[in-house]
Amino acid sequence: MEYLQKQLLSLFPKTPDWKIDWEQIKKQFPWAESMQQIQQTAVWHAEGDVWTHTQMVCEELIRMQTFRTLSKQKQQEVFLAALLHDIGKIPCTRMEDGVWTSPNHAIVGSRMAREWLWKEFGLSGTKSACIFRETVCELIRYHAVPPHILTQENPEQRLIRIAANEELAEDFSLELLCMLSAADVLGRITDRKEEAFEIVELCAETAKDIGCFQKPFCFCDEFSKYAYLSGRTTQPEIEWYHQAWGEVILLGGLPGTGKDTWIRTYVQGYPVISLDEIRKQMHISPREAQGAVINAAKEQAKEYLRRKQPFIWNATNLTPVIREKQVRLFEGYHADVRIVFLETGWKEGLERNRQRTEEVPETVISDMLQKMVLPERGEAQFVEWNCV
Repeated sequence: MEYLQKQLLSLFPKTPDWKIDWEQIKKQFPWAESMQQIQQTAVWHAEGDVWTHTQMVCEELIRMQTFRTLSKQKQQEVFLAALLHDIGKIPCTRMEDGVWTSPNHAIVGSRMAREWLWKEFGLSGTKSACIFRETVCELIRYHAVPPHILTQENPEQRLIRIAANEELAEDFSLELLCMLSAADVLGRITDRKEEAFEIVELCAETAKDIGCFQKPFCFCDEFSKYAYLSGRTTQPEIEWYHQAWGEVILLGGLPGTGKDTWIRTYVQGYPVISLDEIRKQMHISPREAQGAVINAAKEQAKEYLRRKQPFIWNATNLTPVIREKQVRLFEGYHADVRIVFLETGWKEGLERNRQRTEEVPETVISDMLQKMVLPERGEAQFVEWNCV
């Protein structure tokens, strides 16, 4: 795709020989040396370090006929996800009771991949760039689910929830996820390889039976979909009664993205609760404690909610934990919530930020990008990713 720089394109194997140029990859890949130093438990990874495992996974992937028949872009997305799938083990690996463990490495790795692709290769600010980047990040985020699907409390619901993210990251699917997971299982030395591979195959067959292997599950309507994705019901075929009186827009994005401009352009007549404006009124710096600002914003929100007045909550809202608190508040008053997440190119966003009256330091924005997680489909009644 046109947004990938030549350096990134050079990482991908091509027909007819499908040879991986590992020397070239090591020149462009910032984590190779660190991954060589990260050890893994021998029970599951007798091959040793994370970099050796990563190479084995990529080699297994490109041997798959299912991989070779994918579109060129999907090949790039899955291969890149395979290359990046365990980068989160660098900061997450530690020794516990004599065993190497890497808790939350998939979540952390997906954030590391997003920052790298966003800043270093310009994969931000356009719809196609966003889809490519977030497909890679979704694959990394959930690559460990298929081999452990039997340990899930409700495997079918877990798969349907993950598959729903294809509505946002349009190239993503459980088919690609199971392909990556299969390569991850095969690309290691362990006595449990066959058992783990069979579980991945079982996961794929389960997704096919449900009807969410290549596309999201088909619900009877949007309200029933959210009832299921949010856990209000465990029966996806049930039609859910819709009782909301109106909508609250939860706006999010990095500083300099253009949230105020988006409001002026696309939404008129809605009052706006802006955390930036409240800080100005209260003379509180973004670097100070924000408790008073948040409380003042919530009190304004409750006034609108009690009056059943639609409004916009304008803040960065960069993580699921922060968004969940607001969504719960708004839905507690029987409002629908629409999450609108905005992004722009990295350099353009920094330039817009410099033109703001209250400029946010670039180091702060970089820290925000490291922590940022785009909203998933199940976080609210409606979820949008918009590039501005």
